[in-house]
Amino acid sequence: MLPFFTQRFGNPSSVYATGRDARAGLDNARGTLARILHAHPRELIFTSGATEANNLALRGVAELQRRNATGLYHIVTSQIEHHSVLHTAQALARDGFDVTFVAPDRDGLIHIDAVEEALRPETCLVSIMYANNEIGTVQPIRAIAELVHANTRALFHTDAVQAAGTI
Repeated sequence: MLPFFTQRFGNPSSVYATGRDARAGLDNARGTLARILHAHPRELIFTSGATEANNLALRGVAELQRRNATGLYHIVTSQIEHHSVLHTAQALARDGFDVTFVAPDRDGLIHIDAVEEALRPETCLVSIMYANNEIGTVQPIRAIAELVHANTRALFHTDAVQAAGTI
């Protein structure tokens, strides 16, 4: 994407040539990233950074639940999340969502059984950071995601910014 930041400016939503060039570059980047993540390109949303992405994930799920009056108003996260998740979860708690903050062990590990204990029938979202940005603890994300999907209707979110490129 570097040429599009420095030389080949264009609005990828426009119809003029520079915009079509930018759209091709964006589509190419989206396709490359989708292959790396084993995802479909339509599943990717680009944001300006991790804070915006975390806010979008948590608030997006919460607002969808509220709008659809699903009764799923419980969120599970950990006490050691990045502030972009912690502060958003705290704000959602002030807005009427019930939020459970799972405690880590002394090494910063979130145990699967602690997440399981926190799950409830009304859980709509579980958000656990993949790799901690302060102490480097890597969470058992696959196992936690499988647990959540097997036992609830909740969506699972992970802030994987610190894990990207290293795991």
